[in-house]
Amino acid sequence: MARKLQRLTSRHSRRKFLFLILLLLVPICIIVIFTHGQKISYFFRPLWDKPPPQFEHIPHFYAENVSMDNLCRLHGWSLRSEPRRVFDGIIFSNELDILEIRYNELNPYVTKFVILEANTTFTGIPKPLYYAANRNRFAFAEDKIVHGVFPGRVASLGSNEDPFKLESEQRLAMNQLLRRAGISTDDLLIMSDTDEIPSPHTVKLLQWCDGVPPVLHLELKHYMYSFEFPVDYSSWRASIHVYNQWTQYRHSRQSDIILSDAGWHCSFCFRYLREFVFKMTAYSHADRVRRKEFLKYSRIQKLICTGDDLYDMLPEEYSFKDLIKKMGSIPASASAVHIPAYVVKNADKFKFLLPGGCVRSP
Repeated sequence: MARKLQRLTSRHSRRKFLFLILLLLVPICIIVIFTHGQKISYFFRPLWDKPPPQFEHIPHFYAENVSMDNLCRLHGWSLRSEPRRVFDGIIFSNELDILEIRYNELNPYVTKFVILEANTTFTGIPKPLYYAANRNRFAFAEDKIVHGVFPGRVASLGSNEDPFKLESEQRLAMNQLLRRAGISTDDLLIMSDTDEIPSPHTVKLLQWCDGVPPVLHLELKHYMYSFEFPVDYSSWRASIHVYNQWTQYRHSRQSDIILSDAGWHCSFCFRYLREFVFKMTAYSHADRVRRKEFLKYSRIQKLICTGDDLYDMLPEEYSFKDLIKKMGSIPASASAVHIPAYVVKNADKFKFLLPGGCVRSP
């Protein structure tokens, strides 16, 4: 009888012990999932997600002092008797330095710079009209610039409005502004964000050649924080269209054809730390700011100089091979070759975008 009682007591103790362990593990698991849920999800992405279809890459030929006739023929196209007009359409937030670089690089080839900015962020925060307040900075292209203001919506307290919806509405409004700028059939239209800059020789090639695909994505070399930290050639959202009445301004995949090595995408390439904080809270991925300390200047500055991720996120990749290859810091480069010429010509002004210039002002 005593032995039976001892066994029951022992069994009860084990159950009680296991129950206590579970009570301890559940909150720990919840904390781990809440804190590292994105990392867990992204790490196992190759198991639950499939990559989009591969682009058909058009080889890109260019060298100095090669005739345009020769370049067109190398691409399987023919030389036009006169160049197409080019319209550069961008949604603008606060990237004044990158905008200056973009407009100086493309100015010789662009007919109209069409720029639309809102008085709120995609997340519904009121914002100044940065371009309008700094218009004198772009006086060199004033006669080409068509500026529009999109009336955004201020998010109410507790609002769960999708920032991607506000972004989509602003991009849709660009269609009307382009028509106001005078775009017409057979003109070239660049659809990209401010920091997605086609190289000048890419734009010149496409405006002078016949036979160009009507919708062509641009493969841009992706940089993070400056031209010191090259990531890869994964940037594809920028596109160039031979305009027609059905063309709609978008920032998504619209074709399976992409032109190789066609420019630069410089993400978070800001001069001031406050500009980093603004973008982190303003754009459509603001939900990635999971903790307040993500916005600390000291933390952001350290990450800029080490080439690490602002959001402590894993790479968004579809295979374990690519995921592992991109984990960790971005290796710094000592090269300032094959970057926008305007940056090199004005190296003192843009030293924060060049190798060794990672330290930012508040």
